[in-house]
Amino acid sequence: MIRKSLGFMLAAGLVLPQAVAAQSAGLRPDQQEFFGLYKELIETNTTLSEGSCTEASAKMAARLRSAGMTEDQLIRFSTPEHPKDGGLVAIYPGTSNTLEPMLLLAHIDVVEAKREDWERDPFKLVEENGYYYARGAVDDKAMASIWVDTLARFAKTGYKPKRTIKLALTCGEETSGAFNGAEWLAQNKRELIDAGFALNEGGGGRTDGNGKLVVQTLQVGEKAYQDFMLTATNPGGHSSQPVPDNAIYDLSAALLKVGEYEFPVEFNDVTRAFFAKSGKQRGGELGQAMQALAANPQDKAALAIVDKDKALHSMLRTTCVATQVDAGHALNALPQRATANVNCRMFPGHTADETQAVLASVIANPEIKIEQRVKGKPIAKSPPLEPEIVKPVESLAAKYFPGVPVIPSMATGATDGLYLSAVGIPVYGVPSVWTDPDGNGTHGLNERVEAKALYTARDYLHDLVRTLAG
Repeated sequence: MIRKSLGFMLAAGLVLPQAVAAQSAGLRPDQQEFFGLYKELIETNTTLSEGSCTEASAKMAARLRSAGMTEDQLIRFSTPEHPKDGGLVAIYPGTSNTLEPMLLLAHIDVVEAKREDWERDPFKLVEENGYYYARGAVDDKAMASIWVDTLARFAKTGYKPKRTIKLALTCGEETSGAFNGAEWLAQNKRELIDAGFALNEGGGGRTDGNGKLVVQTLQVGEKAYQDFMLTATNPGGHSSQPVPDNAIYDLSAALLKVGEYEFPVEFNDVTRAFFAKSGKQRGGELGQAMQALAANPQDKAALAIVDKDKALHSMLRTTCVATQVDAGHALNALPQRATANVNCRMFPGHTADETQAVLASVIANPEIKIEQRVKGKPIAKSPPLEPEIVKPVESLAAKYFPGVPVIPSMATGATDGLYLSAVGIPVYGVPSVWTDPDGNGTHGLNERVEAKALYTARDYLHDLVRTLAG
């Protein structure tokens, strides 16, 4: 954790109410207003189990309405089957009849968080030592708040962009198989989100762990997400008379084979550029190995070094990992059924059917049933590195993140951009807040974001949207 002095925080404009006697005395007026929006969204629970994205999107619509956007520009949506999983599409009109609209995408649902596991209440925004702590502090309520704030600032100032700007706040990104707002819009209300390109999560910065920002990334493409259910069945029987044929043993053997299997190394244009440029910037043994591997994917010595880094290891291939197991029906009975979830992140271009066939071949036991939990998911597609997108991203990054390179990258995690690219909308994960090497607790305990990272990203993304909108 980075500890900053009060003097530094005041100078940077990043002091929160707890740090000074006057409420938010160190923040600019516009930052104070943004903080209120961010806090409201953070403290509105949007977990699948207990929360409501519909409530959160209504609050964000109210913010835009009070800034001057009209009712016909604010389209709230939900379905009768999923009343709490609603979202919002906001349309800020441009003056051009020829330029295609741009879309700002952010999901407002968050990963589950148990109060008893966290040091602080996960649904109360807390500031400590220059960081904001809360579930969603990074993923993805930071970007969602910035997008809403950007449109609100445009509306208040009467800004008239050439390009129409659309905003989609959606639910369901964090839970595979749940109602997904981005997927629903793409399949049922394409006209609402139709755009020449979309800006999304997936990019962002990384520090060296000691407070120095070392890189910003522009996400160009991502892996596809799929869960596979492995099932072993058996007649069972009395546990006092065990036999070698056992559903738990069969499933365990299958999982061990999955765990031992390594998918082959693959590169595409984006990952090859990432390894070459990032390796050069990083230096040292790892940096040299990254460059060597980009030049020759068959370099086993370089691969052995790179594979020690779990993030780089995942960027090189499809990965599959067991995440849940459920077996047996009684303490004193042989198991009749054993199931496990295997979560796969598939390298762009590979289908779920292909990956399922690989799993079946690796397990080599036809008695183990393998099923896709969600069928018909689109294949991950990488958008082109369009200069009209890349150049503004880089030039503004030089202003807000001086001396820090912007490197194209492929996300190893999945985003809702998958559903937009499937219907022909190129999606770019733009540079945004930065995180420390430990990931800042995203999807885990005590999620946090450095305050300076949040406010810098806010200014950067505001200017990026304004530039791309003409």
